[in-house]
Amino acid sequence: MSLPPLSPEQLVKPRHFELRMSLIFSTLFVSLGTHLPYFPLWLQAQGFHAEQIAIILAAPMFLRVVTTPLLTALADRAKDRADVYIALVAATMVLSAGYFLKPTYAMVLAVSLALTVVWTPHSPIADSLALSGVRRFGSNYTAMRKWGSISYLCANVAGGFILAWTGPQAVPVIIFASLAAALVAGLLAPRLGRPRRASPLSAADIQHQAPSLLNPYFLYFTLGVGIITASHAFLYGFVSIYWKSVGISDSVVGLLWAWGVVAEVCMFLFFNRIFASVSVVKVMLIAGIGSIVRWIAFPLIWPLGLGVIGFFGVQTLHSVSVAMVLIGLQKMIGETVSEERTGAAQGIAYFFNGFFMAAVTLASGPLYERYGVDGFLAMIPIAFIGLGLIGLAARSAPQRPVRR
Repeated sequence: MSLPPLSPEQLVKPRHFELRMSLIFSTLFVSLGTHLPYFPLWLQAQGFHAEQIAIILAAPMFLRVVTTPLLTALADRAKDRADVYIALVAATMVLSAGYFLKPTYAMVLAVSLALTVVWTPHSPIADSLALSGVRRFGSNYTAMRKWGSISYLCANVAGGFILAWTGPQAVPVIIFASLAAALVAGLLAPRLGRPRRASPLSAADIQHQAPSLLNPYFLYFTLGVGIITASHAFLYGFVSIYWKSVGISDSVVGLLWAWGVVAEVCMFLFFNRIFASVSVVKVMLIAGIGSIVRWIAFPLIWPLGLGVIGFFGVQTLHSVSVAMVLIGLQKMIGETVSEERTGAAQGIAYFFNGFFMAAVTLASGPLYERYGVDGFLAMIPIAFIGLGLIGLAARSAPQRPVRR
């Protein structure tokens, strides 16, 4: 059955579409750029040990693998995905105020669980809106998405200096304020209506190329992406705590996180020039190899006396192990998934990312407690498994090229 065409209103590009989406991405990633590097430091400052920190970080991830696909699919069926985005951002801002309450273990865990339900769908829904603009109006995804990375970088740097001045107790305040800014930007989100068809593919191409998201290529690819991404769990959960333990200051910790994002932004800026003719499978293979190199190098930096400069060097690999994964996933979805299934496809990808990230994060607490920085070595076989799945995806890739 062919899909109905877009309405005349949906064929009209909203004014300043790219600017409005860039604003959404930039405000969206300020809170994430604070939460990821500094929330574990705030947890440690409240007296929680490594295993408790791992549970507080991992339990919401297990929950969101169930709730995120449901909410992203709901967004696809809504009158406009922008309305769902705004409602979720507003709910996230309200719930984040729960961190201002007395930070007992039970309270922090409960707030984190509630928060993840409404927070995690922000990014896939924003991606879905941006990809609709790519398909309908020829917008450049990386030109919009790079502002998310830039704001993430600024949050890393500013957060480090703020924490050096105030201490970790500022983390909940920064998160709440940045979510308020995201709500203001969300109110300006372009209205695109329901996703109804996947231009540039015809209905016949859609039927032939992607009759179901549950095809081997899509599943192997998204599983591989999820597992390669999960190999970063030890980094996200405990590298800030490790850096502090060897005497690195909050401001330098922020700069180290920011340098990784600088490398990521550079990849967004130059990806099309360097990898435009490279298949998404090869992009993911490069990303997986970059992850393995990163996890081999991390435990060696301090013992070899390479110091902070060495950490800056290894953080440069963020451009490969993170940015190329993100771009490759969106490129695969844009090439093979019809527009009316984009939200569901994003949800499935986030399901895999979230589930494997949660499992590895949960294991990272005991790993760090027992082995310290050498726990990074356990991330190497995880990345290898992801590479194997990408290899299986290559074997099951569609033989017939997608017609434009």
